[in-house]
Amino acid sequence: MMFILFGLSTKVRELPSRAATCQQCGAFAQHYLEERATRFTLFFIPVFTTSRSYQITCSNCGRRSKISGRQKNALVR
Repeated sequence: MMFILFGLSTKVRELPSRAATCQQCGAFAQHYLEERATRFTLFFIPVFTTSRSYQITCSNCGRRSKISGRQKNALVR
């Protein structure tokens, strides 16, 4: 008998933060970027990434917004 262990794991990575004007509260405040990467694992070893998403959070009001990879690249520079 043979067992194969596989699954998905999601890792959250914080990216450099930036000061910007919030679209909801209008305050010029620090905004935190984070990347969520879901990976397919085989025997608890990550094999490949199945999806990747980015979101930005306002430190003043806490509003979270999803952003594209292109927007993330513009903010990280």
